[in-house]
Amino acid sequence: MANILVCDDDREIVDAIEIYLSQDGHRIFKAYDGEQAIALLKKEDIQLLIMDIMMPKLDGIRATLKIREYSSIPIIMLSAKSEDTDKILGLNIGADDYITKPFNPLELVARVKSNLRRYTSLGSLSGDNKAIFQVGGLVINDDTKQVTVDGEPVKMTPIEYNILLLLVKNQGRVFSIDQIYENIWNEDAIGADNTVAVHIRHIREKIEINPREPRYLKVVWGVGYKIEKQ
Repeated sequence: MANILVCDDDREIVDAIEIYLSQDGHRIFKAYDGEQAIALLKKEDIQLLIMDIMMPKLDGIRATLKIREYSSIPIIMLSAKSEDTDKILGLNIGADDYITKPFNPLELVARVKSNLRRYTSLGSLSGDNKAIFQVGGLVINDDTKQVTVDGEPVKMTPIEYNILLLLVKNQGRVFSIDQIYENIWNEDAIGADNTVAVHIRHIREKIEINPREPRYLKVVWGVGYKIEKQ
């Protein structure tokens, strides 16, 4: 299946996650602080990272910032806190998903599957799915999974890519936050507003010259988002 790195300073939690995910056929690598996680990522072929926020030496926030400098693998953040501010913080610094401890093992497994599916899809180079979508200077090659703006490559996380592709393939159509969430996460949109908004902001920062006056990704107030036809 997949190589998954689990990083938490609570060894019992790491061992428990290993049991849940090993039963699904995954190979589990273990780390107990951010520094160990980064070292393992550089040494092993890891497809997904599950990482706690509060850890000694190098916490999950700073570790994620460093990892995002060179890797776009899915990152699921763990935290004992349930406030929206912690969830937004994790998403803001590059995490793809978020789970609050204590968590339901079935939810964890489902989220791992969902993130791996998106990552595998993004990395696919199947020649049967050639497609190029263009809006002005914004080009998505869905065969190579590459995004360029005015000829310059733009690095996207799997979720960012899939949101942008959804909107570009449906130029001019307005998608509500719930519609975006349900299309990309494949689950009911419960409390999805902040999650989608953070990813939209990241996409704008990457594809727009001036994110405050977007050329491509527009908001339709009170309705949702769309890619403007050009």
